[in-house]
Amino acid sequence: MQNASKASLGEMQRLLDIMTQLRDPQSGCPWDVKQTMGSLTRYTIEEAYEVADAIAAGDMHDIKDELGDLLFQVVFYAQIASESKEFSFDDVAQSISDKLVRRHPHVFGAQSDDEVKSDELSVTNKEHTPLSDSVLNAQWDKIKAQEKQLKKQRLKQDEATETSILDSVPKGMPALMYAQKLQKACAKVGFDWPDAAPVIDKVREEVEEIQQELDTKQRLLCENSADQNSLSNSVRDNQQAIEEEIGDALFAMVNLARHCKVDADTALRNASNKFANRFKGVERLAAEQGDKLDALTLDELEALWQQVKQSSNTK
Repeated sequence: MQNASKASLGEMQRLLDIMTQLRDPQSGCPWDVKQTMGSLTRYTIEEAYEVADAIAAGDMHDIKDELGDLLFQVVFYAQIASESKEFSFDDVAQSISDKLVRRHPHVFGAQSDDEVKSDELSVTNKEHTPLSDSVLNAQWDKIKAQEKQLKKQRLKQDEATETSILDSVPKGMPALMYAQKLQKACAKVGFDWPDAAPVIDKVREEVEEIQQELDTKQRLLCENSADQNSLSNSVRDNQQAIEEEIGDALFAMVNLARHCKVDADTALRNASNKFANRFKGVERLAAEQGDKLDALTLDELEALWQQVKQSSNTK
C-alpha cells in the first residue's frame, strides 16, 4: 500500500512538472502561457460537465480520463498563482485537507485550530457511533458560519457593512443550481412554503401569466397602428415580459423540485437524455424507411415519435 502511495505522489509531481514546463515563457506552449484564471473558467465548467456525462454513461475509462482533465484545471490555476507567489498546489491541498478535518470533528476529533475553534462547535464522538443527519448538519452549518466570519475579517470588511445570507451563493453557478441554492438559503431562515401544494399553485399561476403575455403578443401582432415606433416598443416590452414570466415559472419549478426532494438539474438532464434517445430512435426509423427527416411532415414525425415512445415504454 505504501509503494502505491509513493507511485501516486510520483505521478502527481510529474503532472506538476509538466504544467511548469507548459507555462515556461521561453520553451512552453504559447496557448498555455497566455492563459489567465479568467480565461480558464469556461474550460473548467466544461470539464466538470464532461465528468458528469462520463459518470452518467457509466464508462469507467472515460470517467478516469475526464477526472484527469478536471485535475489538470486545478493544477493550471495553482501554477498561475505560484508564478505570482500567491499560493502553490501544496497550499491548495493543505487548505482542503485542513478544511475537511475541521468540518468533520466527529471523525477526526476536535481540532486546536487557532482560526476555527471546532471544539466549541462540534459534537464529540469518541466511540464513532453514527450521528443523526440533523446533528451533523447543525455542526456543519456552525463551522461554515465561523469560517465565513473569518473570511470577512481577512477581507477587512467593516462590521457595519450590510451583508446577506445569499452572499455565499456563487452567481456563476449554472442557473438551475443557482436558483436551488438561493431557495435553500432562504428556507434555512424560514422563508419557504410549508409543503409542495402551494408551490404547485405558484407554478400554475406563473404559467397562466405566460399565457397572458402570449395573448398580448398576438393582439399586438394583429394591430395596424399608425404609430409604428410605439407598436415596435410595445412588442419589445412584451417580449421582455414573456422572458421574465418564463423565468418566474422556471424558478417556481425548481422550487417544486426542491420540495419534492428532486435535484432540478439532474431531473432536467435525465429528461433531456430521454428526449435525445427517443429522437435518435426517430432518426433510425426514418432511415429504415428510406426517408429524410426534413422531408417528413410534422404528423409523420409525430407518428414515428409515438412508435419509439411506445417501444421504449414496453422495455
